[in-house]
Amino acid sequence: MNLIKSLGISASGLSAERLRMDVISSNIANANSTQTVRGGPYRRRVAILAPQKNAASFKNVLRDSLQNTPPYSGVRVASIIEDSSPLKRVYDPEHPHASADGYVEYPNVDVMKEMVELITASRAYEANITSLNSTKNMFLKTLEIGRA
Repeated sequence: MNLIKSLGISASGLSAERLRMDVISSNIANANSTQTVRGGPYRRRVAILAPQKNAASFKNVLRDSLQNTPPYSGVRVASIIEDSSPLKRVYDPEHPHASADGYVEYPNVDVMKEMVELITASRAYEANITSLNSTKNMFLKTLEIGRA
């Protein structure tokens, strides 16, 4: 693997984790939203990550298979889906969005679970920054060797 490719892999990880943190923060911000523009309570969203494939030209596929190189070069956000788990129902007949039987449907967002996901995403982001900095230091050392 060359150093330029490793920069691209780290950059794709940074981008994917940033988007994942954005989705998680949106979930936390809407943890008590009982009414959305589409109607009904907010539904938790989840970012699905998938490997990013190399360019699929015949030349690249042949080269990768001969060099026993994996066909992936980073990560991408494949989609953002809504969590289909059940909504929370709370008895509160005074709430303006209460149903006829007095229950209010709240989002299926567990703030503690979201905080754990946020910490996980931030750690992955930090790991990608560390990888990026290591690659940068390798570039610098290579330049120093070339000068000597």
